[in-house]
Amino acid sequence: MSQTSSRLTKFASAFALIALLAATALAWRSHTATPQSPAQVGPEDPALAALVEAMRAQDVHLDPKSNAMWIPVRIEVRDELLEYLLVGSAGATHESMFSTHIRPSVLNTALLALGVAPGRNAKWQAREPRPSEAEMRAGVTPYEVTVPEGDGFELNLAWRQGEELFFYRVEDLLRNLLTGASMQRHRWVYLGSKMLPPDPRKKDKDPREQFAADVYQNLINVAYFNEAYTLITSALPECVEQTIWLPNAWLIPQRGEQVALFFSRGRLTEIPAALAAGLPKIEPAARDARRVLAPGDEGPPPPKDGR
Repeated sequence: MSQTSSRLTKFASAFALIALLAATALAWRSHTATPQSPAQVGPEDPALAALVEAMRAQDVHLDPKSNAMWIPVRIEVRDELLEYLLVGSAGATHESMFSTHIRPSVLNTALLALGVAPGRNAKWQAREPRPSEAEMRAGVTPYEVTVPEGDGFELNLAWRQGEELFFYRVEDLLRNLLTGASMQRHRWVYLGSKMLPPDPRKKDKDPREQFAADVYQNLINVAYFNEAYTLITSALPECVEQTIWLPNAWLIPQRGEQVALFFSRGRLTEIPAALAAGLPKIEPAARDARRVLAPGDEGPPPPKDGR
């Protein structure tokens, strides 16, 4: 089999999987009374059970009754500037707090199953005249910003460590260098990415459109981007700035550790019982930066006095 044929076969298989998941989600949504009332569906509903099982097979932990879900994510950036909250394995991992192995179109199908509708991306333009340095130090932004609007999600992070459960709002884990405080809590707006036309430069002339989030693998943006290729965006005026966001490294485990990223249609004050099983577990030693060594690093020498 040629490389071109192999790529086409893999693409067709992935496309069939997404179509199956989408059809399952659509079948379940047609059973609900309204797009946001999954709690009215009984646990014996076959479409509901099929949807949950299909998503679990993709490592997406979905609980339509609580309007929430979580996916496993890997911590990527702890001490550098952020432009993204979540990317795929082929996305901008050097600028994102988390990455995930979940295929973006599968994640998008799960988000749609929770009844979300696409909102509108941010718009901004430079202020004329530009604010003075003193005005900007006082908090005046050099841009006129229309923040994203529409439907969306509350985002939380969770993991277990020994007998303890750690459960944070995502905003509490993001530092704003301008204000010296954590990001303001808010609802993140669902964009849903978009479809891209076939690339005329490609030799394998596949006529089908491609899902932008699958192509670029950048899934949740912290700073604004015009293209709206992501699935979800932040929705605060200050997110027009791309060089002010850092992780709150004191609160999150070390790079490479697995944690759970929650998406919920309403505010979660605790983890729904149906989603509590299987949360990632982190060893206490993994929270100690002194034990995180670079490849080939033998670590610090022992104290000379033997203590």
